[in-house]
Parts: sequence; structure tokens; C-alpha cells
Amino acid sequence: MTPREVLALCREKDVKAVDFRFMDFPGLWQHFTIPVRRLTEDVFEDGLGFDGSSIRGWQAINESDMLVVPQAETAFIDPFTTLPTLCMICNIQDPITREDYSRDPRNVARKAANYLKSTGIADTANFGPEAEFFIFDDVRFDQNAREGYYHVDSIEGEWNRGRDEQPNLGHKLRYKEGYFPVPPADQMMNIRNEMMQTMIDCGLDVECQHHEVGTAGQSEIDLRFNELVKMADDVVLYKYIVKNVAARNNKTATFMPKPIFGDNGSGMHTHVSFWKDDEPLFAGSGYAGLSDMALHAIGGLLRHAPALLAFTNPTTNSYKRLVPGYEAPVNLAYSQRNRSAACRIPMYSPSPKSKRVEFRCPDPSCNPYLAFAAITMAAIDGIQNKISPGDPLDKDIYDLEPEEAANVATTPGSLDDALDALADDHDFLLRGDVFTPDVISTWIAYKRKHEADAVRLRPHPYEFCLYYDI
Repeated sequence: MTPREVLALCREKDVKAVDFRFMDFPGLWQHFTIPVRRLTEDVFEDGLGFDGSSIRGWQAINESDMLVVPQAETAFIDPFTTLPTLCMICNIQDPITREDYSRDPRNVARKAANYLKSTGIADTANFGPEAEFFIFDDVRFDQNAREGYYHVDSIEGEWNRGRDEQPNLGHKLRYKEGYFPVPPADQMMNIRNEMMQTMIDCGLDVECQHHEVGTAGQSEIDLRFNELVKMADDVVLYKYIVKNVAARNNKTATFMPKPIFGDNGSGMHTHVSFWKDDEPLFAGSGYAGLSDMALHAIGGLLRHAPALLAFTNPTTNSYKRLVPGYEAPVNLAYSQRNRSAACRIPMYSPSPKSKRVEFRCPDPSCNPYLAFAAITMAAIDGIQNKISPGDPLDKDIYDLEPEEAANVATTPGSLDDALDALADDHDFLLRGDVFTPDVISTWIAYKRKHEADAVRLRPHPYEFCLYYDI
């Protein structure tokens, strides 16, 4: 879509307002709105100003002026606003130099896509994320000087089997048994269909929707793969739609990786493949039908995984999911069928175009622009340096002898550990000026101060269970 076509769409749909969207550093969509009469073709070139110092992780107060530059090809009609509103995703620029802003996550993703082309390895990195989320009926939480708690509830939750619901109709999902019985056990069918159709109406290419393993409304809606930047745009829109359809139905949706203790958390298994001239490059005659390029890409992902997780699993809560005993892939190994391995090679189809690597560590709390860019850079490093992934792990990790299991590397155990790994291993991200030193240092400093340290310094409710009577 061109700027002129966007203006024509505004007239066709009787649009009254235009919303400009962009991603902040940690990964939340931001926006502001103008009357439609202010949208001209010049705006697509000149952009509009805003205060960058008020955005998390961005400019200092003495250099706050920034520009949003709308990208016409991202336009869609917002399905949730009362006033007819057209939305566009924007790039961020410095108003003086007109250079793309280094800490704009979308800019990082664009640079990663361009760097891949510049290497000659491939011209496209395709991504297919499987974002999981929970739909709750109620959530309450607080943390202050004298108390800290959270409370979530769901009509599906196993814990509500004995609740007086006048009447309680049963059909509660047992822990880890949400994959995937039909209604009435699955009580989220209609709302997921509404989410799916809203995504389709907004231009997303949806493959399927279903209940996930967890009790209490755990869900998944899958998108067909697309190139790096477009898919990151789609994931952000996906999350916006999920949250707002939930709210429209008087429910709440969260992409928090581990909101329920003792049940499965929400991951975002991410399928990646490289292509050139519309031909897939990961298909070959090697293990699981992979090419040498694909195996080297896996080598890069596994070698850099501890650092990658600082972007793909960027919250303290992420590491409540990455623990042994669930579907979470804590083992830094690869396999064609073993879901406890960090890298899995799906075997559903023999078609070369279906051959890809599934990196199973990421979760949907990530900023998709930064996560997909980092995954791409790790895969490129593996290919350029012919990094061997070692032998595949096709055994059940939990059946291995202790000596054999001890030789399998595992994911970091905390956000702090992942940030330490990123501090020690980030040269591969700096190539092509994709991630700048400023981006790396700001990310580490922000995450330590506002998240890792903030959680570490506060008493935890369970500490009262353990220690109050000491």
C-alpha cells in the first residue's frame, strides 16, 4: 500500500482518526492519534514529532525530540475503536540527522534483515512463532511495603471444581490436560474464534487456533510464517488483538510466561528458515533432512543461546517456565522429535519448503523485533563459522544416566544469568551495526535495574511460608 492508497482507504472507510504505533524498548506498543485531516502525503516523508525521553529506555531529557515516520504498507483499520480509526506502524528517526534511531526495535529488525542479504547467505529469514497465552476471568495483584500477592481465576480452572457457581456445571480442565478436549471442557472456543477472525480481518494469515496444555484458559493461535520484519509487526498486532478481544468479552489475556504454579507456562516456539530467490536453504540430505547450512545455523543458536535468551526470554518470570519437567526446552541440544531440546526439527511434511528449525526457548514476553533479529544473527554466525551443533539428542533426557545428562548444557537459570551471558557474548550481534554497543549496554542496564534487581530486593510471599516461624 502506498501513501496515496492509504489516503484513499481513509476516504473509502470514512476514517475520522489516524493512530501512529511504535514499539518501546522493552516491548510494549505505544501510540498517539491525529484527526484524519492532518494526514497528508507529506507526513509519510516528514514524520511527526513526539517526546522520546518519556519512552522507556530511550532518549535523555536534553535530547528528547524524535520523529515517528508512518509506514504505509502497515496500515489497517482498528477493529476496537468507536471512532473509525486507521492505524500505521512507524519507524523512529532523529529529527536533526534524519537517521533511523538505533534503539528503535523495528530498526534493529530491519538492519538484521538487510545484514542477512549483505552476507550473500540468503535474502530472506522467515519466522513462524507459536505464541501461547492465558485467558483469565479475573486477576488481582499488588506489591508494596507491607504486602505482596497475586490472584488469578478462570471458569476452566481445576481449582474451581468445588466452587458454588449456582450452578457449577463441572467440565473443569485438569492440570496439564488442556491439549485439547472439545467443548464444553474447552470453554474458550468462541473467544478464540473471535480472536482468529479479528486477526484475519486485520490482514494476519492465521493457520489454526486451539486450547493449550494448561488449565485455566491457556490458548494458542498460530500464524503462517513470514519474513522477519513483517512477522514481528504481525506478532505485535496479534498481541493487541488477543488482549482487546478478551477485554471486549469481559476477560483478560496475558502473555506472561508462567502465571500459574505447577502447570505449563506459555512459550513462543519460533520456527526459522533462510531462503534465497524463493528457494528454501534449510532442506538437504543431512540429519532430519537438513542442509549443512541448517545444521550450522543450529550450531550458532546453541552456542549463543545463553546470550540470546536475554532477548528471547527477557523477564524474571521467563525462568519460572524454563525448568525441567515440563515442555519447556531447557536442554541446549537439537533433535528431530525431542521436545525437551532447545532446537527441534519438525517432521510433519517431507516438502523442502517446510524444512525449518524450531527454536523452542523463546516466550511471548519478548520484544519480537529484538528477539527475531538476535536469532537471525546467531544463525548467521553459525553458518559463517561452520559451527557444529554436535550430535543430536534423540533420547528422552529424563531417562539418561546421570553422567550422560551432565554433559548436556542447559539454559540460564535466571534473567541475571542470561544478562551475564549477553555481556560476555554479543560480538555476533554487533556485526553490520545491527545491534549497537549502546543497544546492548542499555538493554542490560535497564533489565537489571527495573526488573532483575526490582524483584530480587522485594520479599516474596512464599518466603513467609518458609521463614516466618524461624
